[in-house]
Amino acid sequence: MRVVIDASALLALLFNEPGADMVLELVRGASLSAVNLDEVLHTCARRGMDAGAIVSHLARLELDIRAFDHMQARISAALHPRAQPIGLSFADRACLALGTVMQAIVLTADRDLSTFDAAIDIRLIR
Repeated sequence: MRVVIDASALLALLFNEPGADMVLELVRGASLSAVNLDEVLHTCARRGMDAGAIVSHLARLELDIRAFDHMQARISAALHPRAQPIGLSFADRACLALGTVMQAIVLTADRDLSTFDAAIDIRLIR
C-alpha cells in the first residue's frame, strides 16, 4: 500500500494530537511532498522548534521526501479551479498531486481536504 502524508497529518504525529496513532501505523516509508515538508518546518519554527531536530526526527521515520516536479505541477494546476473555492492551499494541491502520481492513499487531518472529490483515496485521521 502506497501512502502519502500531508502536513496536517505529520504535524498531528509530531505534536501527538488526535489521529497520531493512525499516522504512526502508516508513516514508515510513506511519501511526503517537499512542499508539505516546507509547511511542517514552517509550523514547527513558529512554535520555536529547531528545524534540524525536526529533520532528524523525520529521517528516523524513513519518510520518502518527493520533489515537486512538472507532472505534479500540471495536476496541481488542474485541481485549482475546484480546490480554490473550498480553501485548499497550494500545499494541499501538491499533496493531492503526489498522491495522484503515486496512486496512493493520502492521509490528512484537514476536513476540507478529506472531502475533496479526487480520483484517489483520501483518509481523514480523526
